Amino acid sequence: MFTATRLTSTVRASSRVFSCFSRPCLTMSAKERVVYLEDLEGSTEKTEEAVQDATTEVKSTDAPQVKGEAAVSEQKASTTTAVKRQRTLVDMFSGGASPSAPAAKKIKVSRTHSSATSHASAVSAQPSLNSIAFSMSEFQAALSDEERKLLTLECETLGKSWFKLLKDEIRKPYFLKLKQFLYDAGVRGVKDSAPNLKIYPAPKNIYSWSNLTPLGRVKVVIIGQDPYHGPGQAHGLCFSVPPGVPVPPSLRNIYAEIRAEYPQFEPPKSGNLTAWAENGVLLLNTCLTVRAGDAGSHSGNGWEEFTDRVVDVVDRYGGANLANPNGAGGRGRGIVFLAWGAWAAKRVAKLDKNKHLILRSAHPSPLSASRGFLGNGHFKQANEWLEQKYGPDGCVDWCKL
Repeated sequence: MFTATRLTSTVRASSRVFSCFSRPCLTMSAKERVVYLEDLEGSTEKTEEAVQDATTEVKSTDAPQVKGEAAVSEQKASTTTAVKRQRTLVDMFSGGASPSAPAAKKIKVSRTHSSATSHASAVSAQPSLNSIAFSMSEFQAALSDEERKLLTLECETLGKSWFKLLKDEIRKPYFLKLKQFLYDAGVRGVKDSAPNLKIYPAPKNIYSWSNLTPLGRVKVVIIGQDPYHGPGQAHGLCFSVPPGVPVPPSLRNIYAEIRAEYPQFEPPKSGNLTAWAENGVLLLNTCLTVRAGDAGSHSGNGWEEFTDRVVDVVDRYGGANLANPNGAGGRGRGIVFLAWGAWAAKRVAKLDKNKHLILRSAHPSPLSASRGFLGNGHFKQANEWLEQKYGPDGCVDWCKL
């Protein structure tokens, strides 16, 4: 007989099991979402303590959950009686499901829930962007004399939010070999480059993309191929030129597509896309330098491998500091990649299409724009996806230049 005492005991037991699945996620307050720590070289003791406290709370929250899941799995594997007990508990909390429903189906639901919970735990296990410690002085102290010579430009100009995740990459043999190649060509530090340097962009602008668009604020990535190889054109942002330089043909086609999607857009006379970069659009060339008048001249020297790692970093942490109503603050939740042309398509082929919005089309060059770029609708599609994921503030004002 199912007595009142047994009923009370069953309800208490079920409460302990299901409480494991109902604990609230850690979220960032509105104040925390607008205070960006990613560009700081170090953290104060109070900040580090807060990060440690948050990490401890996540671990203490996850531990009972894993234990609860293991207990449920052990019950299902032990005896038929255990399976029936689990089915009874599910019935009690599922709005009165029919007791005649097949047990296998109900266990499948439980497994699906466990899988989703495990995935959420894996995301929480990844450290938040702002909690990753980095000290430039400690990094430089660990360098050899040769490394210190070759990496002067990176230490002076690479944005700190990117540096702390690429610090090991720039010490790899392939990158040091690339830097020796550039050093021999006169690309050294910001102030000591050869006066007659014929490498574009100027050394101080090679990493301008990393300073204008901090990692945690990336919303969209546009991937280019090579910097412009004409005098005064390249300034570290793909498709962009400094003020006073005529708008290049590919950028004119980009402007034409924006106007087709947003009729209120008036194409500017300037080709400077800095406003986009400051609004979260990472304008990344695959190769970051070029010899004057010689397109593609620095390809195959290591830049491609390095910028592939930049894409990997964006995959993990892009958008980490955007508005986040669903928790997982400080961790990447997906962004938009605009891959125009076969070259860019190769760079994004490895990315998770369920996490990111990946839009491909022909290149905006006059040679191919009419074969799929014009009319692709990418700018509106990007904003619709961003608004759904991050709210209105996640959108890019493509018309503001």
